[in-house]
Parts: sequence; structure tokens; C-alpha cells
Amino acid sequence: MKSRNISIIVSGQKLKMIVLEPEERKGKMPGILWIHGGGYAMGMASMVYFSRGEDLGERFGCVVISPEYRLSGKAPYPAALDDCYAALEYMWDHADELKIDRERITVGGESAGGGLAAAVCLYARDKGKIKIAMQLPLYPMLDCEDTESSRRNFGIIWNTAANHWGWKKYLRSLYHSDHVPAYASPSRAEDLSGLPPCYTFVCKGEPFYRETLDYVKKLQESGVPACVDVFPGNTHAFDLFFFLADSTKKAKQRLAEAFEAVILRNNAESLQGQKFQE
Repeated sequence: MKSRNISIIVSGQKLKMIVLEPEERKGKMPGILWIHGGGYAMGMASMVYFSRGEDLGERFGCVVISPEYRLSGKAPYPAALDDCYAALEYMWDHADELKIDRERITVGGESAGGGLAAAVCLYARDKGKIKIAMQLPLYPMLDCEDTESSRRNFGIIWNTAANHWGWKKYLRSLYHSDHVPAYASPSRAEDLSGLPPCYTFVCKGEPFYRETLDYVKKLQESGVPACVDVFPGNTHAFDLFFFLADSTKKAKQRLAEAFEAVILRNNAESLQGQKFQE
């Protein structure tokens, strides 16, 4: 895929975005906003080059945009959300120029990027301007409080101590308060109706196992087509670190199948047909 950088101004700050485009364009293409992970405090837009977002763009001929959102060390919530929504709004407003089909826009990301993807979907639903066709929050960082899987987790990539650190930096004075909004911690959202169809995967021993399953279950209960695949293991972001493993190959294939069903065949109900997996 071809790569280029563009910049827009958000809240008086320059927001850089990486744009990946197919070498050959054939009419309007699906658009993917892909948000990098890093506990809201680390990471960079260039992580898109080894992400599942880039995989989907390459496989299905999509335009992929990755924003260099403000990290929590520079600016806490809602800076990252504002930047990611601004990137989505840019995709929407410049869809003709980018050759993006507005009816086939996906928002996804890994880890904290998955949490921001879920938050962007909530925010877009409530603002009412942009229609998102699908969300792909992979093993998302959604819950600012401990869950049964993030409590006393000693994983080598991400664990309880890292999770507390990440949320504290992102939320600052809101951390451990009763006033954390759902746009900051999407697990707080009570009403998930009207959100886009969702596919995700997670491994069973990692910190975000419980909040991922809870989010999918809540979507299903709200009438939103949603599916999660659970893989064995205890490493957060296993697909990025063990890229040759059988579980990674299976996860990538299942993700591609879900994306194709919703975005290319307009069959979101196929996600609802998948049994919720514990």
C-alpha cells in the first residue's frame, strides 16, 4: 500500500495522520480509522504498519488512516478522544477526495486503541453526524477499574500495575472518582443501542479478557450484532508479539471473515449468529 502523511489542526494543535491507500484504486473504497495502542500513554501512528488495520486494508483494498493522537503524558482525557474523532470527521468530510465510501467506514484499534475505538463509536452515535458501519476494538482497554481478569494479573506485556499506571495518567483527577464518563471508560456506558456491529478477539489469560467479553455481551443485549473469539494464552496483544503462532493466524482469519461479512456483504447479522464465548 502507498503511504503519505497529512496534518489537520485540532484544539490549536497539529494532528498528524498516516494515510495508507491501495496502489490501484477502483472506485470508492471502504475506509478504516485505525487507532494505535499503548495504554493511552505510549505508542505512535506508525504502529499501523504492523497492525490488523493495515492487514485489512491490504487484503480488501481499503483506505486506512492512523492518527498521531495526543498521549496522556502530554494531555489527559479527552485529548486523545478529541483527536481520534477529528480524524474520523476528516475521513467523513473528505470522503470524496480520499475515495472513501461513507457507507463503509470502520473504526478499530488494538488495546487502548480499541478502547478509543469504542469511545469514538459512542461519541459519534451521540453527535449524530457520522454513521460508522463497523467497530473492531481488539482486546480493548475499556474499564478504568479492576475486573476479575485485570486484578492480580502478572502478564509480561500488560498487567495490573501497568493498567493502574495507564488509567491514572489518562484520567488524572478523575481516576477512582465517581465521575468517569463513558467516553473515557466505555465500560461505564449503560446504553449501547445504536452502536455499529462489533467483532473482536482476546486471549483468556490477559488483563482485558473480562471487559472485552462484558462489552460484547452488553452490545448483544442492546440488540447490536456482536461477536468475540477467545483464544488460549495469557499474553496481551498476542497477535502482534507471536505473529507466526497458529492462534494469530486464526485470529487474523476470523477478523477478515467478520470484516468481509459486514463491510463487503452487508451481513452484520452473521455476527449475531456467533455464540457468545466464555
